[in-house]
Amino acid sequence: MNEPLSPPPGDGRGPDGTWERATLEKLVLRTLDEQRAARRWRNGMRLAWLVFFIVMAFVLLQRGTPSADKSSPHTAVIEIKGEIASGGDASADAVVGAMRAALEDTGSQALVLLINSPGGSPVQAGIINDEIRRLRKKYNKPIYAVVEESCASAAYYIAAATDKIFVDKASIVGSIGVLMDGFGFTGLMDKLGIERRLLTAGENKGFLDPFSPQTDRQRAFAQTMLDQIHQQFIAAVKAGRGKRLKETPELFSGLFWTGQQAIDLGLADQLGNLDYVAREVVKAEDLVDYTRHENVAERLAKKFGAAMGEGAVKALRTLPAVH
Repeated sequence: MNEPLSPPPGDGRGPDGTWERATLEKLVLRTLDEQRAARRWRNGMRLAWLVFFIVMAFVLLQRGTPSADKSSPHTAVIEIKGEIASGGDASADAVVGAMRAALEDTGSQALVLLINSPGGSPVQAGIINDEIRRLRKKYNKPIYAVVEESCASAAYYIAAATDKIFVDKASIVGSIGVLMDGFGFTGLMDKLGIERRLLTAGENKGFLDPFSPQTDRQRAFAQTMLDQIHQQFIAAVKAGRGKRLKETPELFSGLFWTGQQAIDLGLADQLGNLDYVAREVVKAEDLVDYTRHENVAERLAKKFGAAMGEGAVKALRTLPAVH
Protein backbone atom coordinates (compact mmCIF):
# COMPACT_ATOMS: atom_id res chain seq x y z
CA MET A 1 0.00 0.00 0.00
CA ASN A 2 2.83 2.40 0.82
CA GLU A 3 5.39 1.25 -1.81
CA PRO A 4 7.07 4.16 -3.65
CA LEU A 5 5.67 5.23 -6.99
CA SER A 6 8.90 4.85 -9.01
CA PRO A 7 9.07 4.15 -12.77
CA PRO A 8 10.65 0.94 -14.10
CA PRO A 9 14.30 0.94 -15.12
CA GLY A 10 15.12 2.63 -18.38
CA ASP A 11 13.35 5.67 -19.70
CA GLY A 12 10.40 5.21 -17.28
CA ARG A 13 7.79 4.47 -19.95
CA GLY A 14 6.33 1.20 -21.13
CA PRO A 15 5.46 0.78 -24.77
CA ASP A 16 1.75 0.60 -24.03
CA GLY A 17 1.53 3.10 -21.10
CA THR A 18 1.46 0.32 -18.46
CA TRP A 19 3.44 2.30 -15.91
CA GLU A 20 1.19 5.38 -16.21
CA ARG A 21 -1.93 3.29 -15.59
CA ALA A 22 -0.33 1.53 -12.64
CA THR A 23 0.75 4.83 -11.14
CA LEU A 24 -2.75 6.31 -11.50
CA GLU A 25 -4.30 3.21 -9.95
CA LYS A 26 -1.97 3.43 -6.98
CA LEU A 27 -2.76 7.14 -6.53
CA VAL A 28 -6.49 6.50 -6.66
CA LEU A 29 -6.26 3.57 -4.24
CA ARG A 30 -4.12 5.55 -1.83
CA THR A 31 -6.60 8.47 -1.93
CA LEU A 32 -9.51 6.15 -1.30
CA ASP A 33 -7.71 4.54 1.64
CA GLU A 34 -7.00 7.95 3.17
CA GLN A 35 -10.64 8.97 2.73
CA ARG A 36 -11.83 5.74 4.35
CA ALA A 37 -9.43 6.22 7.28
CA ALA A 38 -10.60 9.83 7.77
CA ARG A 39 -14.25 8.76 7.61
CA ARG A 40 -13.66 5.99 10.16
CA TRP A 41 -11.93 8.51 12.44
CA ARG A 42 -14.80 11.00 12.19
CA ASN A 43 -17.41 8.31 12.79
CA GLY A 44 -15.44 6.95 15.73
CA MET A 45 -15.19 10.40 17.32
CA ARG A 46 -18.89 11.04 16.81
CA LEU A 47 -19.76 7.71 18.36
CA ALA A 48 -17.40 8.38 21.28
CA TRP A 49 -19.06 11.76 21.97
CA LEU A 50 -22.50 10.20 21.75
CA VAL A 51 -21.54 7.51 24.26
CA PHE A 52 -19.99 10.18 26.50
CA PHE A 53 -23.22 12.23 26.62
CA ILE A 54 -25.33 9.12 27.26
CA VAL A 55 -23.07 8.07 30.15
CA MET A 56 -23.09 11.60 31.63
CA ALA A 57 -26.88 11.79 31.44
CA PHE A 58 -27.17 8.38 33.14
CA VAL A 59 -24.78 9.40 35.91
CA LEU A 60 -26.68 12.63 36.60
CA LEU A 61 -30.01 10.86 36.63
CA GLN A 62 -28.65 8.35 39.10
CA ARG A 63 -27.23 11.16 41.21
CA GLY A 64 -30.61 12.92 41.28
CA THR A 65 -32.43 9.81 42.48
CA PRO A 66 -33.36 10.04 46.18
CA SER A 67 -31.18 7.77 48.28
CA ALA A 68 -33.89 6.86 50.77
CA ASP A 69 -36.76 4.51 50.10
CA LYS A 70 -39.76 6.55 49.00
CA SER A 71 -42.17 4.02 50.46
CA SER A 72 -40.77 4.37 54.00
CA PRO A 73 -41.76 7.34 56.16
CA HIS A 74 -39.73 10.41 55.23
CA THR A 75 -39.79 14.19 54.93
CA ALA A 76 -39.93 15.38 51.33
CA VAL A 77 -37.72 18.36 50.48
CA ILE A 78 -37.77 20.73 47.51
CA GLU A 79 -35.18 23.49 47.19
CA ILE A 80 -36.19 26.93 45.92
CA LYS A 81 -32.90 28.71 45.39
CA GLY A 82 -31.85 31.70 43.34
CA GLU A 83 -34.08 33.78 41.11
CA ILE A 84 -37.66 32.63 40.68
CA ALA A 85 -38.08 32.79 36.92
CA SER A 86 -39.47 30.85 34.00
CA GLY A 87 -37.07 28.27 32.62
CA GLY A 88 -34.91 27.98 35.74
CA ASP A 89 -34.66 25.51 38.59
CA ALA A 90 -37.02 27.73 40.64
CA SER A 91 -39.65 28.09 37.92
CA ALA A 92 -43.30 27.29 38.58
CA ASP A 93 -43.11 24.33 36.19
CA ALA A 94 -40.15 22.76 38.02
CA VAL A 95 -41.40 23.45 41.57
CA VAL A 96 -45.02 22.43 41.00
CA GLY A 97 -43.99 19.23 39.22
CA ALA A 98 -41.67 18.35 42.10
CA MET A 99 -44.40 19.10 44.66
CA ARG A 100 -46.83 16.74 42.94
CA ALA A 101 -44.25 13.96 42.87
CA ALA A 102 -43.37 14.48 46.54
CA LEU A 103 -46.94 14.54 47.81
CA GLU A 104 -48.03 11.56 45.70
CA ASP A 105 -45.47 9.26 47.32
CA THR A 106 -47.08 7.25 50.10
CA GLY A 107 -44.01 7.50 52.32
CA SER A 108 -43.85 11.30 52.42
CA GLN A 109 -45.26 12.57 55.70
CA ALA A 110 -44.91 16.26 54.86
CA LEU A 111 -43.28 18.55 52.32
CA VAL A 112 -40.65 21.16 53.20
CA LEU A 113 -39.81 23.97 50.79
CA LEU A 114 -36.21 24.89 51.54
CA ILE A 115 -36.01 28.53 50.46
CA ASN A 116 -33.01 30.72 49.78
CA SER A 117 -34.08 33.29 47.21
CA PRO A 118 -34.14 37.09 46.79
CA GLY A 119 -37.34 36.87 44.73
CA GLY A 120 -38.19 37.10 41.06
CA SER A 121 -41.30 36.83 38.93
CA PRO A 122 -44.65 37.50 40.66
CA VAL A 123 -46.33 35.38 37.98
CA GLN A 124 -44.21 32.30 38.73
CA ALA A 125 -44.61 32.86 42.48
CA GLY A 126 -48.36 33.29 42.14
CA ILE A 127 -48.70 29.99 40.28
CA ILE A 128 -46.72 28.17 42.98
CA ASN A 129 -48.75 29.87 45.73
CA ASP A 130 -52.01 28.70 44.16
CA GLU A 131 -50.71 25.14 43.72
CA ILE A 132 -49.50 24.90 47.32
CA ARG A 133 -53.00 25.60 48.59
CA ARG A 134 -54.60 23.24 46.09
CA LEU A 135 -52.18 20.33 46.61
CA ARG A 136 -52.32 20.61 50.39
CA LYS A 137 -56.07 20.03 50.29
CA LYS A 138 -55.83 17.29 47.67
CA TYR A 139 -53.23 15.16 49.49
CA ASN A 140 -54.02 16.26 53.06
CA LYS A 141 -50.34 16.62 53.94
CA PRO A 142 -48.71 19.63 55.63
CA ILE A 143 -46.41 21.88 53.63
CA TYR A 144 -43.78 23.91 55.49
CA ALA A 145 -41.28 26.56 54.45
CA VAL A 146 -37.76 26.61 55.91
CA VAL A 147 -35.81 29.79 55.20
CA GLU A 148 -32.04 29.77 54.96
CA GLU A 149 -30.37 33.13 54.16
CA SER A 150 -33.26 34.95 52.47
CA CYS A 151 -36.92 34.68 51.63
CA ALA A 152 -37.77 38.00 50.02
CA SER A 153 -40.31 39.38 47.58
CA ALA A 154 -41.57 36.59 45.25
CA ALA A 155 -39.95 33.97 47.50
CA TYR A 156 -42.08 35.17 50.40
CA TYR A 157 -45.09 35.17 48.05
CA ILE A 158 -44.52 31.40 47.86
CA ALA A 159 -43.78 30.86 51.55
CA ALA A 160 -46.93 32.69 52.64
CA ALA A 161 -49.07 29.83 51.29
CA THR A 162 -47.44 27.17 53.49
CA ASP A 163 -48.73 25.92 56.84
CA LYS A 164 -45.77 27.27 58.81
CA ILE A 165 -42.64 29.27 58.07
CA PHE A 166 -39.43 28.42 59.95
CA VAL A 167 -36.49 30.82 59.87
CA ASP A 168 -33.04 31.40 61.29
CA LYS A 169 -32.81 34.38 63.60
CA ALA A 170 -30.57 36.15 61.05
CA SER A 171 -32.55 35.22 57.92
CA ILE A 172 -33.79 38.05 55.69
CA VAL A 173 -37.58 37.91 55.32
CA GLY A 174 -40.21 40.14 53.72
CA SER A 175 -39.82 42.77 51.01
CA ILE A 176 -43.54 42.67 50.22
CA GLY A 177 -43.51 45.05 47.30
CA VAL A 178 -43.22 45.26 43.51
CA LEU A 179 -40.74 47.13 41.36
CA MET A 180 -40.07 47.90 37.71
CA ASP A 181 -36.57 49.22 37.10
CA GLY A 182 -34.69 50.65 34.14
CA PHE A 183 -32.54 53.55 32.95
CA GLY A 184 -33.12 56.74 31.03
CA PHE A 185 -30.43 58.18 28.77
CA THR A 186 -32.28 61.04 27.10
CA GLY A 187 -30.32 63.83 28.80
CA LEU A 188 -26.98 62.20 28.02
CA MET A 189 -27.98 61.71 24.38
CA ASP A 190 -28.86 65.40 24.08
CA LYS A 191 -25.44 66.39 25.42
CA LEU A 192 -23.69 64.07 22.99
CA GLY A 193 -25.81 65.21 20.08
CA ILE A 194 -27.26 61.74 19.48
CA GLU A 195 -30.69 61.48 17.90
CA ARG A 196 -32.90 58.51 18.76
CA ARG A 197 -34.83 57.22 15.73
CA LEU A 198 -37.53 54.91 17.01
CA LEU A 199 -40.48 54.04 14.80
CA THR A 200 -43.60 52.55 16.43
CA ALA A 201 -47.19 51.78 15.51
CA GLY A 202 -49.07 52.86 18.61
CA GLU A 203 -48.17 55.96 20.60
CA ASN A 204 -47.21 54.03 23.74
CA LYS A 205 -45.43 51.09 22.13
CA GLY A 206 -41.98 52.37 23.10
CA PHE A 207 -42.74 53.87 26.51
CA LEU A 208 -40.21 51.58 28.27
CA ASP A 209 -37.47 52.44 25.78
CA PRO A 210 -34.54 53.88 27.83
CA PHE A 211 -33.56 56.24 25.00
CA SER A 212 -36.98 57.89 24.75
CA PRO A 213 -38.57 60.33 27.23
CA GLN A 214 -41.38 59.06 29.44
CA THR A 215 -44.58 61.06 29.72
CA ASP A 216 -46.55 61.60 32.93
CA ARG A 217 -49.38 59.54 31.49
CA GLN A 218 -47.08 56.58 30.77
CA ARG A 219 -45.55 56.80 34.25
CA ALA A 220 -49.02 56.80 35.82
CA PHE A 221 -50.03 53.79 33.72
CA ALA A 222 -46.98 51.80 34.89
CA GLN A 223 -47.61 52.79 38.50
CA THR A 224 -51.22 51.56 38.25
CA MET A 225 -49.98 48.15 37.09
CA LEU A 226 -47.45 47.95 39.91
CA ASP A 227 -50.08 48.92 42.49
CA GLN A 228 -52.43 46.22 41.22
CA ILE A 229 -49.75 43.51 41.41
CA HIS A 230 -48.80 44.77 44.87
CA GLN A 231 -52.39 44.39 46.07
CA GLN A 232 -52.45 40.83 44.70
CA PHE A 233 -49.27 40.13 46.69
CA ILE A 234 -50.74 41.62 49.86
CA ALA A 235 -53.95 39.63 49.45
CA ALA A 236 -51.96 36.40 49.09
CA VAL A 237 -49.97 37.16 52.24
CA LYS A 238 -53.09 37.97 54.25
CA ALA A 239 -54.83 34.83 53.01
CA GLY A 240 -51.87 32.67 53.94
CA ARG A 241 -50.89 34.21 57.26
CA GLY A 242 -54.33 35.26 58.48
CA LYS A 243 -54.57 36.42 62.08
CA ARG A 244 -50.90 35.70 62.70
CA LEU A 245 -50.00 38.98 60.98
CA LYS A 246 -49.40 42.01 63.15
CA GLU A 247 -50.08 44.71 60.59
CA THR A 248 -48.09 47.91 60.80
CA PRO A 249 -47.85 50.82 58.34
CA GLU A 250 -44.52 49.43 57.10
CA LEU A 251 -45.46 45.77 56.84
CA PHE A 252 -46.32 45.93 53.12
CA SER A 253 -43.99 48.80 52.23
CA GLY A 254 -41.26 46.65 50.71
CA LEU A 255 -39.06 46.62 53.81
CA PHE A 256 -37.46 43.38 54.95
CA TRP A 257 -36.61 42.11 58.42
CA THR A 258 -34.44 39.58 60.22
CA GLY A 259 -35.89 36.18 61.03
CA GLN A 260 -36.51 37.14 64.65
CA GLN A 261 -38.26 40.36 63.64
CA ALA A 262 -40.33 38.43 61.10
CA ILE A 263 -41.58 36.14 63.88
CA ASP A 264 -42.54 39.16 65.98
CA LEU A 265 -44.48 40.61 63.02
CA GLY A 266 -46.23 37.34 62.25
CA LEU A 267 -44.46 36.94 58.90
CA ALA A 268 -42.85 33.74 60.22
CA ASP A 269 -43.78 31.24 62.92
CA GLN A 270 -40.67 30.08 64.76
CA LEU A 271 -36.95 29.42 64.58
CA GLY A 272 -35.86 26.14 63.03
CA ASN A 273 -33.79 24.57 60.28
CA LEU A 274 -34.51 21.66 57.96
CA ASP A 275 -33.27 18.91 60.29
CA TYR A 276 -35.24 20.37 63.21
CA VAL A 277 -38.47 20.45 61.22
CA ALA A 278 -38.00 16.88 59.96
CA ARG A 279 -37.13 15.57 63.42
CA GLU A 280 -39.36 17.55 65.76
CA VAL A 281 -42.30 18.70 63.62
CA VAL A 282 -42.80 16.07 60.92
CA LYS A 283 -41.40 13.24 63.10
CA ALA A 284 -39.68 11.69 60.05
CA GLU A 285 -35.92 12.28 60.14
CA ASP A 286 -35.16 10.69 56.76
CA LEU A 287 -34.98 13.37 54.05
CA VAL A 288 -35.75 12.74 50.39
CA ASP A 289 -34.87 15.49 47.92
CA TYR A 290 -37.43 15.87 45.12
CA THR A 291 -35.90 19.03 43.63
CA ARG A 292 -35.81 19.04 39.86
CA HIS A 293 -32.49 20.09 38.36
CA GLU A 294 -31.49 20.45 34.73
CA ASN A 295 -29.27 17.64 33.50
CA VAL A 296 -26.20 18.05 31.32
CA ALA A 297 -28.11 17.43 28.10
CA GLU A 298 -30.62 20.20 28.88
CA ARG A 299 -27.89 22.67 29.79
CA LEU A 300 -25.92 21.92 26.66
CA ALA A 301 -29.06 22.25 24.55
CA LYS A 302 -29.73 25.70 26.03
CA LYS A 303 -26.12 26.78 25.67
CA PHE A 304 -25.44 25.62 22.17
CA GLY A 305 -28.96 25.63 20.81
CA ALA A 306 -30.31 23.51 18.03
CA ALA A 307 -26.85 23.06 16.51
CA MET A 308 -25.95 20.48 19.15
CA GLY A 309 -28.99 18.35 18.40
CA GLU A 310 -28.46 18.72 14.67
CA GLY A 311 -24.87 17.54 15.04
CA ALA A 312 -25.96 14.47 16.99
CA VAL A 313 -28.52 13.58 14.32
CA LYS A 314 -25.92 13.94 11.58
CA ALA A 315 -23.50 11.77 13.53
CA LEU A 316 -26.10 9.03 13.78
CA ARG A 317 -26.92 9.26 10.10
CA THR A 318 -23.27 8.94 9.03
CA LEU A 319 -22.47 5.90 11.20
CA PRO A 320 -21.48 2.92 9.01
CA ALA A 321 -24.33 0.54 8.29
CA VAL A 322 -24.20 -3.05 9.48
CA HIS A 323 -25.10 -5.60 6.78
